[in-house]
Amino acid sequence: MSVAAILQAARARGILIATAESCTGGMVSAALTDVAGSSAMFDRGFVTYTNAAKIQVLGVRAATLEAHGAVSEQVAAEMAQGALAHSAATLAVAITGIAGPGGSEHKPEGRVCFAIATPDRCTTQTVEFGALGRAQVRQAARDHALGVLLAALTP
Repeated sequence: MSVAAILQAARARGILIATAESCTGGMVSAALTDVAGSSAMFDRGFVTYTNAAKIQVLGVRAATLEAHGAVSEQVAAEMAQGALAHSAATLAVAITGIAGPGGSEHKPEGRVCFAIATPDRCTTQTVEFGALGRAQVRQAARDHALGVLLAALTP
C-alpha cells in the first residue's frame, strides 16, 4: 500500500485524516506518519484498546458495546464517527478486531471490523483474515485500513 498515494490524494482534496484503532494499536497512524509531509493530511490517531477507552475517548455508547461487542461493525462505526467528532479531520478510519491468539465460535481469530466516516456518511465492513497469527492479522488489518482510506480518497 502506498502511503504516499494517500498523502497525495488527501492533499489534493484538502482532507485531514484521523484514525481510531483498537487491535492495530496505532499501526495505521504510524504508517501514515512515516511519510515526510504527513502533517498536511494527518490530524490525529486514537488508540482505544479497552471498552472504557472507546467510551471515554471516542464516545462509543456502552449500549452498543453491550449489544454487539467490541468487535462489531456497529462499534467500528461509532469509533470512526467519534474520531471525527473529537478532531479536525474530515475522514476517519476505525479498526476493531480479534488479532489473536484465541477468539470464539461467534467471533473467530482474524475477524476485523472497519469503518470509514466522513461528516455525512459512514460505511462498515468485516474482513475474515483467518488465524494467521497475531502479528500477521495486525499487519493485514493495517494494510486493509490503508487501502480503505485510499479508496475513499480516490473517486
